[in-house]
Formats: sequence, structure tokens, C-alpha cells
Amino acid sequence: MTEIFKAAIQRGASDIHIKSGDVVRARIHGRLAPLTQQKLSSDQVRALAQRLMPNDEDRERIDEIYDYDCSWGMPGLGRFRVNILRQRGSLMVVLRVIPIEIPSIDDLNLPQVLKNIAANERGMILVTGVTGSGKSSTVAAIIDEINGNKPMHVVTLENPIEFLHRDKKASITQRDVGSDTATFKSGLRAALRQDPDVILIGEMRDKETIDIALKAVETGHLVISTVHTKNAVQTISRLIAVFDPGEQEMIRIRLSESLQAVISQRLVPKKGGKGRIAAVEIMRVTGTIRDCIKDKDRIDEIHDLIEEGRSQYGSQTFDQHLMDLVRADQVDFNVAKAAANNPSDFDLKMNTFGSSSGADPNQDLASEMSAMFGGGND
Repeated sequence: MTEIFKAAIQRGASDIHIKSGDVVRARIHGRLAPLTQQKLSSDQVRALAQRLMPNDEDRERIDEIYDYDCSWGMPGLGRFRVNILRQRGSLMVVLRVIPIEIPSIDDLNLPQVLKNIAANERGMILVTGVTGSGKSSTVAAIIDEINGNKPMHVVTLENPIEFLHRDKKASITQRDVGSDTATFKSGLRAALRQDPDVILIGEMRDKETIDIALKAVETGHLVISTVHTKNAVQTISRLIAVFDPGEQEMIRIRLSESLQAVISQRLVPKKGGKGRIAAVEIMRVTGTIRDCIKDKDRIDEIHDLIEEGRSQYGSQTFDQHLMDLVRADQVDFNVAKAAANNPSDFDLKMNTFGSSSGADPNQDLASEMSAMFGGGND
């Protein structure tokens, strides 16, 4: 299996699937591909699952386990986030490949404005997207940006710990929920007594975690977390909807005062099929957006405010970033159109403005229109 894992990593796999009665498969550039010809028996998968478990107590109760998360690493091979599950009465293992080196914002080809967002000393930064959209890598890059530039204490609560951060200018305390602390809630409460400057919460899971995270922001900390949502507007709506109707008005106020940025992403295939790249929506919270968060009837205005605030605040919609990636010849037009929020509108804008390939990819559409049609200040 070690050789199979090595082969998967060398081919750029993001995930490895090991299931009783099937060949070993890997997700390479977004698609599942077989790595072996021989199918595995249930005993082979069970033995592997036990090997991946971090302690003897869990190994002994493997037949009682239905869902189990941990991390596993081997020197010279790499680290993996491990999920062990049952299907059709037998065990299955899914491993997510975690790079040994922490990726930087530049390594991930993320917008440079993320460096400015990481420079915030207080407030809440949320990274969102569906499963497998690269949220963990983006969060790791933001923490690495802080680590390389600020003498701060960063406390992380993760389940399991994925990227291993080495102390640079910052001191990084990484706590594994389940082994270093009992739950996200108890770990987050304790973190407030551990002299943190920055708190990373692996995921905003429930009402109590969200409430404690907001309290951490309100006491002067920077809180970074992830949410399984598609975009900024859905993220705000989801966080508010967790609370009872009678609490939602106050949560809107607290969220409007705490939120600094929402970074939403999805991975799209690169041109030529060589890997994937993140298309990123970035909402930087302005005074007008804070007013929209407070007023439930104005929530739908936020998308247009993100689009309009590109040149001044560095915000951008998915479609704006997809247009950049097409212009930079990194993503095929048809792939970008399929991934766009509004494919027909995306097609129209690209046909109208796409001919100016020399345009600054960070320039917003309003500026492009002014340049093309000779508009003045009136």
C-alpha cells in the first residue's frame, strides 16, 4: 500500500479510495482513476484501517465504528486526512492527501488581496466552499501568511489536524479535537484563556460554536473558520438561520460588526487538463455591506456590491475571477462558462469585453467600459 500511496501522490492525487471488493482508486485532477488491477478483500481493508488509527483503544473497537476521522503520516511519504466508514457492512477508507509543505497564497495562485485580509488583527474571516474545493489549503496559506509576518499566538482547533505549521514569527498551537481537547466548543472556550491573538476553528458546526466564535471576535481576537456554503450571501444566510427566529436580529447585528471577509472558492480544470485552479469570490465587508447584513430585506444587494467594489476594495465575484482566468489563458472559456453563476451573462460579458486581452485582469468591468468607450468623469 505504501507504494500505491507514493504512486498516487506522484500523479497528483487529491484523494485515495480504498474499498472492499474494489480496486484502489485515486482522484486525479478532479476525476477518479483506478490505481490497481487487483481488488481488495474486506480483511485487507480492515487491516489497513487499523494501521491508520492512531491508538490501540480505537483499533480494538474497530468493529463498533461506523464513521471515524483521524490523520496519518509516514516520513518520506506524506500526511493524510483519514475517514474510515462502513458501506454494505464492510469497511472503506478515504484518504485526503495533505502536502508536507505549507502552500503560500502565491503558490495557490490566490488573489493578492488575501494578504491584506490576513493582516487584520481582529474580526472574523470565513473561507467557504463545497467539500473538496480547497478550503483547507487556503486557510493554511492564510495562517502561514500570519506566521511569516506577525509575532502572534495562533491557536487552532482542528478535527483532525491537517497541515503541520512550524513556528516562524508567530507561535502556533495546534489542538486536535478528540485527542487534545474534547470538543470544538470546549476547546474554543478554553482557547479564550490561552492568550491567543488568532483562533482557527476547523469548521463552524453549530449554534454554540458560532456564538462563542462571535464572542471571541467581540473580545478583540481574529477568528478564522470554514463553512460548507457556495458563496458569501449563502454563508451569511446560513449562519443566521442556525439561530432561533427570536435571536436572529441580534445575530445579524453581531455578524455585521464582526465579519471582515468571506472567501468562497471552487476548483475548475486548468486549460490543457493539467490540474485545477481556484476560482474565488471575495467579499470584503464595507459599511454598506454591514448595513445589508443587518437588514434581511437587503441581503440580495450584497452580490452587486461585491462586483462594484472590485477596484476600491479588492472584492470580486466568481464570474469576474473566471473572466480573469480565461483572459490569462489559464482556463478554457467553455469550462469557465459552465462554472459561472450566470452562464448567459458571463458569455455576453466575455464576448463584449474579451477582445481586449491586454487589459489589466484586476480592472473591474466599469473601468473597462470607460476605457473602451472613452467615458469621462461625468
